[in-house]
Amino acid sequence: MTLMNVSRTITAVALASVFSLSITPVLADEYQDMSDPMAVYSQAGFGVTNKGLNFKLGQSYDTNNDATMAMHVLEAKGFAADSLNLKGDDSFDSLRYRHFNVNTESGLGAQIDVNWDFDNKIGSASYSIIQALPKMGAVQLYPLAGIGINVADIHSSLIDPEAKTGYEGSIGYTIPSSFALLGLYSKIELTDNIWLNYNPMYTSQLGGIESFSDLYGWQHEIAASYKINSQSNIRAFWNFGEANDGTDFRVEYNHQF
Repeated sequence: MTLMNVSRTITAVALASVFSLSITPVLADEYQDMSDPMAVYSQAGFGVTNKGLNFKLGQSYDTNNDATMAMHVLEAKGFAADSLNLKGDDSFDSLRYRHFNVNTESGLGAQIDVNWDFDNKIGSASYSIIQALPKMGAVQLYPLAGIGINVADIHSSLIDPEAKTGYEGSIGYTIPSSFALLGLYSKIELTDNIWLNYNPMYTSQLGGIESFSDLYGWQHEIAASYKINSQSNIRAFWNFGEANDGTDFRVEYNHQF
């Protein structure tokens, strides 16, 4: 493992440690419905993907408001890919942090979503609102809208590969583009223990460097899930679309505390 890979792993572990100590978890009187995309609960998860192993840690916390619930979720992705003969190296290739809160009376939620890709040295930060609509038989929909920015550690060649500046190297962290986000979470109940999700998302560049337009467009997520008991489930995901770096598959186990 290279020094850079060790650094990524230490960063992920350190963030998880700080994250777990920085908030006061809330133990609910009863377990939340883990099939609900807007459910708030403390959790831990483990996943196997075509790009390595994923780890997830989430904690709910007291908002001091009886009408609201909130949680933090940290995910470290793409670990040990090379050792498992998968796509990638043995370090974490990306981190994702989400903060989510929901008003249980109105069904309106808000989310801050921060991602960083170590391999491509680019990340994003977005804010979106989500509204739970009334259930229609076995189907429930959760439309969302948001806005965000990209952050990148840019090399001069990324801005203008043809430029003859006499210098090539890291320019530093910049905000090369901004974007708008529209999407939908959906849940389809097949049985008491099995449900499906289809979550299409569309992003559109609002401004910035034209070469970053490849980051935007349609993204699709399809998931099939099985409830083992009130605390745990197994889920299979398929992610694809023009804004994705290839097609991703993953199977994960989630446990609620």
